[in-house]
Amino acid sequence: MLDWTDRHCRYFLRLISRHVRLYTEMVACAALIHGERERLLRFDAAEHPLALQLGGSEPEELARCARLGQERGYDEINLNVGCPSDRVQSGRFGACLMLEPQRVAEAVAAMRAAVSIAVTVKCRIGVDEHDHYETLADFTSRLQQAGVDALIVHARKAWLQGLSPKQNREVPPLRYDRVYRLKEDFPDLEIHLNGGVTTLDAAQEHLYRVDGVMIGRAVYHDPWLLAEVDRRFAGDDHPLPERRQVILDYLPYIETELGRGTPLQTITRHLLGLFKGRPGARAWRRTISEQAHRKGAGPEVLERALACLPESASSRSCDG
Repeated sequence: MLDWTDRHCRYFLRLISRHVRLYTEMVACAALIHGERERLLRFDAAEHPLALQLGGSEPEELARCARLGQERGYDEINLNVGCPSDRVQSGRFGACLMLEPQRVAEAVAAMRAAVSIAVTVKCRIGVDEHDHYETLADFTSRLQQAGVDALIVHARKAWLQGLSPKQNREVPPLRYDRVYRLKEDFPDLEIHLNGGVTTLDAAQEHLYRVDGVMIGRAVYHDPWLLAEVDRRFAGDDHPLPERRQVILDYLPYIETELGRGTPLQTITRHLLGLFKGRPGARAWRRTISEQAHRKGAGPEVLERALACLPESASSRSCDG
């Protein structure tokens, strides 16, 4: 979810669900050590529970970054060994690390020794031709012995060459049976399933066989998917939010960020799918897309966009 689940996106999603665990976009460990640490680690307290996802391959560096994450207040450190992009491979992390299971185990052990919060790993069911269940089971066994708290398994293998990251999310077939079997063979290890889950009904079915479900792009494109999560999976019967109210609750955050110099479009790009499938959704998206990038654009853009929706009592024009 590089360039997607930034802090603006996460704050917005938290207004819809109180309990869903949020993950940062993958942060390269080298960038965290040598780059703009404050910017890379910054988040709002409202985002909890929140996991910091790291990309890297050197155990000592990962341990250092895990410690930085714990000191900053994150609830979990997640190591990504599932991303197949060329950009990630060139840095020797992501899915290519599944071909070095002992290195991953050493990294987990180093992070586990460095922090007291949860240390988890996100992976694939295999890489290239190394996609036999026995290979995945060996990989899992090594991580369990190293002290990993949970494994989040994308139920597709990754092709390191020949497929784009987008194709790697669509072309290799989903093998949920592999993830189910992994949970059966490792009953004491938390196993979470990822990949191709687009509804809460589907998530519920998977939860009969695994400990958790991760949903990424489906939520980004249709954030309202999270609206029923608290009631359905966390037993929290608080009144369901309304889409319009979510935006109104988001405005103070937007105003604060604008005061810090954050461009409006950096924030509002995450809101385009909020009214997906609802009357006025196209006008909502068009108004934001056409106006949020303008110099000096502020909260009034969202007010105009809300005025495009049929349930709006406002008489303001949405054409702006």
